Amino acid sequence: MAVGVKRKRTDETVDDTAAALPQKIAKPIPDETALESSLSVPEDMEPQLKRITESDRTPFEKKVWTLLCQIPRGHVSTYALLAAYLGSSPRAVGNALRRNPFAPEVPCHRVVATGGALGGFKGRWPKDGEGITLDEKRRLLRGEGVRMDGKGRVLGSPWVAFA
Repeated sequence: MAVGVKRKRTDETVDDTAAALPQKIAKPIPDETALESSLSVPEDMEPQLKRITESDRTPFEKKVWTLLCQIPRGHVSTYALLAAYLGSSPRAVGNALRRNPFAPEVPCHRVVATGGALGGFKGRWPKDGEGITLDEKRRLLRGEGVRMDGKGRVLGSPWVAFA
C-alpha cells in the first residue's frame, strides 16, 4: 500500500496497485520538424533556424537553440522555463547553451537564472564567478534594452510565450 494512504479495514482483498501514488508525467519533447514548424519566430531568425537544423549537433541541443530563437530582442527567459517546456532540467539547458556555436546570433545571452541573476555564460567561470564573459552578457543584454538593477539582476518578467 502507498505510504500515507489510510484505508478502512474490511474483509475484502485490496489491490494495492490501484492505490499507487500518481507518477509525474513528463511532457514529450517534440521532434525537430514539429518544433520548427510550430515556431513563431521573428523573420530575422530564419537564417539561424536553418543553421541550427543543418548542424550536426544533438537533437536536444538543436531543440534548445531553436527555442532561443523565439525569445524577442530586449527580453529574457530562464533556464527553468526552457527546461519545463522541453521536459528537461535547467542544468541540461545550461549545458546546451554553453555549447552554442552560433552565439550571439542564436541568443543564449537572453537566458538568465530564475531570480534574474545572469548565470553562467560561455561555459567559463573565473574564480570569482564574474569577469569578461559576464561583462559581455551584460553588454549584449543592455544593448538590447534589458534593464538591470544595481546588483546586475535583470528586471521585469521573463519571456514565457514559447509556441
